[in-house]
Amino acid sequence: MDPIRNPYAPGAGQRPPELAGRDEQLSAFEVVLERVSRGRPERSLVLTGLRGVGKTVLLNALRSAAVRRHWGTGKLEARPDQGLRRPLSGALHQAVRELGHPQADDVDHVLGVIRSFAQRDAGANAKLRDQWSPGIEAPAVRGRADSGDIEIDLVELLTDLGGLAADVGKGVAIFIDEMQDLGPDDVSALCAACHEISQSGLPVIVVGAGLPHLPAVLSASKSYSERLFKYQRIDRLARDAADRALSTPAEDEDAAYTADALTAMYAATGGYPYFIQAYGKVVWDLATSSPITADDVAVAAPQAEAELAVGFFGSRFERATPGEREYLHAMADAAVAIAEKGEEELDDIQSVPTADVAAALGKKPQSLSPARDSLLKKGLIYSGERGRIAFTVPHFGRYLLEHA
Repeated sequence: MDPIRNPYAPGAGQRPPELAGRDEQLSAFEVVLERVSRGRPERSLVLTGLRGVGKTVLLNALRSAAVRRHWGTGKLEARPDQGLRRPLSGALHQAVRELGHPQADDVDHVLGVIRSFAQRDAGANAKLRDQWSPGIEAPAVRGRADSGDIEIDLVELLTDLGGLAADVGKGVAIFIDEMQDLGPDDVSALCAACHEISQSGLPVIVVGAGLPHLPAVLSASKSYSERLFKYQRIDRLARDAADRALSTPAEDEDAAYTADALTAMYAATGGYPYFIQAYGKVVWDLATSSPITADDVAVAAPQAEAELAVGFFGSRFERATPGEREYLHAMADAAVAIAEKGEEELDDIQSVPTADVAAALGKKPQSLSPARDSLLKKGLIYSGERGRIAFTVPHFGRYLLEHA
């Protein structure tokens, strides 16, 4: 098969040639955009799921939908070592520019508020180089969004931004990737601002994406967050959608898969979008002709698995310390032990009790708290419910067992 015509795109956040299995989310978001544009109340949106299920791709697709409606949009990626003010200010600056408000004075006022919001992070006596602003030439507006209390400031900022959007009959959508990495104060402020904006009926929504424990992070910050956001779990693709993700791009290049090949691909990838793209790319390159067969998949599988072992699994495993790696291996061993006993059925994310992990290591659970907490902060594991732990990366346990 011609590698130049290979249609598959295994990359972080890179949109696949066929965005299969996400029609429901895209259609629902179109309804949200229309309702908000008409002044109807609507909740902000939170997407959750494991690594590799396409949350970032879907987040970008939703943003594109907002852009097509001429909304103001901005996107940021949360980081554990960075506060919300600076990245959010940059995102909102872009949103204001996209709105295309005709009144320059009104625009400059909101830009000045954004600048004031951003610069408050540096402090009153900060040096000039630290008085950062996201390319905004308008002077900072003093006394607005610069109190130093992130909750107060964010409410004032989004209120002014929402008023600017309402003037031109449009909306503003703020897209936040890796939302679980926001600090506690920033999460609290964001929830409070969304609550205030919703009550005011202003056309501003937040669309966040993060790991499965993100709802728990939001709920711990504000109890009303369960009613504030609309949660959508993004999971692996069903069989028909996975087949479409492979077949449609191939058909566009005058190629096809046999039914047995599609069955083999689904068995190998588990329906996870990133794995589908990774396997699809290798299978295409190694197949000699169309249609691609189950034998082609079998030949390509070792190379695809080797590439995933290095780029997808290995890069994450390397971030762990020796003690943390022991904990990860113990999680995989605990899952195997549960399956062999048959006394408890593993759930779809293969979460395991923390007590079983401790037993696998022959240690007391309390002594493992530092390793577990560090892995949680690194985003390699998460706790979906009290006393249980799971990998944030699908098939990670299998990788650990095969590369022990």
